[in-house]
Amino acid sequence: MLRNLAEYLIENIGNTVSAKSVSDYLNSGGRKTNAHTIENYMLMMERALLLYRIRRYDISGKLRLKTLGKYYVVDPGFRGLIGGRPDGAGRVLENIVYLELIRRGYDVNIGRIGPYEVDFIAKRWGDDLMYIRVTETMSEESVAERELRPLLEIKDNHPKLVISMDSEVIEDYFGIKVRNVIEWLLSE
Repeated sequence: MLRNLAEYLIENIGNTVSAKSVSDYLNSGGRKTNAHTIENYMLMMERALLLYRIRRYDISGKLRLKTLGKYYVVDPGFRGLIGGRPDGAGRVLENIVYLELIRRGYDVNIGRIGPYEVDFIAKRWGDDLMYIRVTETMSEESVAERELRPLLEIKDNHPKLVISMDSEVIEDYFGIKVRNVIEWLLSE
């Protein structure tokens, strides 16, 4: 059960999950479990430093939400050990950005503003706060619009950033900075 749970969470890094949804998934595969047991196992994996749990934050209401957090793995290479899907480059990129943010000393949450999600709300030392979206590419107009939309909804003056794998980026969309992930990782 623990192995199946770990594989599921590692395969689904960057997706919102709840103990109930994971329990339902495992039960559909013939396992017998419940949300309470799954929640305890997830907590144990956090304490063993296999996974990091990140909580949701309602940006407009300024409150931390109790449900549907995300998990990131302490080493994205674990996805290869479990035979992770090849379509997961965006998830791995998001995991790498998360790990770098905590390495830089940020307290990180995921954000919700209306129906939109902000991948990361990164805060440290007083009022140093920024909103971040992570995507493989901004080269298609529809993708760029999807990535920018949540950040445009936020009406405060904190920095907003999109990190992508694009080698050539337009550096500014309506005050939102866009950075190549390698350049961003090498900064600071």
